Amino acid sequence: MTKDLFDKYIWLVDTIYRAGKITFEEINERWLRSRLSEGEDIPLRTFHNWRIAIEQVFDININCNRKGGYYYYIENADDMQKGGIRNWLLNTFAVNNLINESHHLKRRILFEEIPSGRKYLTPVIEAMRDGLELELYYQSYWYEEPSTYTLQPYCIKVFKQRWYVIGFCKERNNIRTFSLDRIQQLTTLDTKFIYPKDFDPEAYFADYFGIMIENKKLETIRIKVYGMHVQYIRALPLHHSQCEIETTEDYSIFEYRMKPTLDFRQELLSRGADVEVLVPLFFREEIVQAVNKMSSLYK
Repeated sequence: MTKDLFDKYIWLVDTIYRAGKITFEEINERWLRSRLSEGEDIPLRTFHNWRIAIEQVFDININCNRKGGYYYYIENADDMQKGGIRNWLLNTFAVNNLINESHHLKRRILFEEIPSGRKYLTPVIEAMRDGLELELYYQSYWYEEPSTYTLQPYCIKVFKQRWYVIGFCKERNNIRTFSLDRIQQLTTLDTKFIYPKDFDPEAYFADYFGIMIENKKLETIRIKVYGMHVQYIRALPLHHSQCEIETTEDYSIFEYRMKPTLDFRQELLSRGADVEVLVPLFFREEIVQAVNKMSSLYK
């Protein structure tokens, strides 16, 4: 029952968001075309109850412009395009609802698997919500044997089809990142912790490409991108600091302000001969060494 109600909230937000502005009568028409309606109209009172619940659950306000003909719209809809958990949730559930309504197409819509989220994502989120420490029995790729860590979970992040939990690790006496797919056993402890007010997850990762946090200097990085690959980089920026500083018929040069970590180097190498690092020179040399090493494997 709760899931059905949740799906209805998502449907309503998605419908109004995509329409921009819409009357109650138009909402009801679209509702009747949805499998969720089961052929029944939305009572006006129910509609307003959903509006109130959506504000409480998602912090999304559905307002009404009475002067323009009683059109409903989402307040500060532009904020929903800036990413974050609300946008991710809405996209996920909206797509899920659409697929359920088009059940005969299910086998023709393929998704990427994120297996690490299935087992441990829920208890991690619950521990974050309740301010409880976690005990992880964790197998790092860097060590032969697993170890036990006590973690105060601050935030979670998905990157390259993997979920990660970031928090204060008592054994390391520092903030550390753990991949959920490398956790062999997880226990929620009774020990409470207080989430630090000065910790900002977005700011914590702002200078990095992905999930790796390395003690490196902030650098101005320039890459030269060739041919059609320019369109891919332009459409899906590698970092929020990306700027296209030179454009020609054959290539474009993109500039970033970030720390050149291992995962960013791996990302550039995965683009093959379509991407060339220009500066800084030490980072260019790291790429050259990696390319030479790869080349030697095929001799």
